[in-house]
Amino acid sequence: MIEHTFPIAEQLMTNALQLTQRLYQQLNQEADCLIRTPQSDFISAVANNKRDLVAQLDLFNKQLEQILAAEQLPHSQIGINTYFQMAIIANLSPDTLKANWEQLMKLCADCKHLNEQNGASIEMLARNNKRTLHILKGKSENVTSYGRDGSTISEFQNSTLVSV
Repeated sequence: MIEHTFPIAEQLMTNALQLTQRLYQQLNQEADCLIRTPQSDFISAVANNKRDLVAQLDLFNKQLEQILAAEQLPHSQIGINTYFQMAIIANLSPDTLKANWEQLMKLCADCKHLNEQNGASIEMLARNNKRTLHILKGKSENVTSYGRDGSTISEFQNSTLVSV
């Protein structure tokens, strides 16, 4: 059966590697934009592109799961390694497939790390913007006080700081 699934697996892996490389480029562009002057339109466009690429990679994952299921293998790293061994037994050369898989796994880890960094940067920018708006609108951060019964009460303190 592996004789039938192997060429499909090779093509799927090549496609997934290309998609992941494009995702990594998008994440790098997003990181560059966040370091410079953040532009919301550009960041939104990158977010849409990332969403599309991730959807395509999810499809790859489902297709890979089907290939492994056809060979009665688990959808895991153990299943992938067993698939490579089965290819060798069937006199197929899994070298390119294995190299692409390893490169894909490394690139996925790099994407995850970069996405987490970008997310933290966006979170910091959002907090800074929120604080700035609160100052301009006369709202400070949460003020915590204590009620008669000793319980804490958190509320926004309102006072107009700027009037035009």
